[in-house]
Amino acid sequence: MSITEIMMAAEAGYAAIGAGIAVIGAGLGIGNIGKSAMESIARQPEATGDIRSNMIVAAALVEGAAFFGIIVCLLVVLG
Repeated sequence: MSITEIMMAAEAGYAAIGAGIAVIGAGLGIGNIGKSAMESIARQPEATGDIRSNMIVAAALVEGAAFFGIIVCLLVVLG
């Protein structure tokens, strides 16, 4: 095995770890958003519609950041 093959394998491993961290971070972020939204709805049921729409926007932003991280990791592996 040459040093370049070892380096390529290491880059792929690091990219997989990075993609995993991005997914875990997104899961934690969306979980916190959902938890906070449910607490807010329990405190003010009349604001359910506004809270729900803001929750969806925040979850989409978290997912977008996670997808960006995963794409960057895949580009490292493929590039």
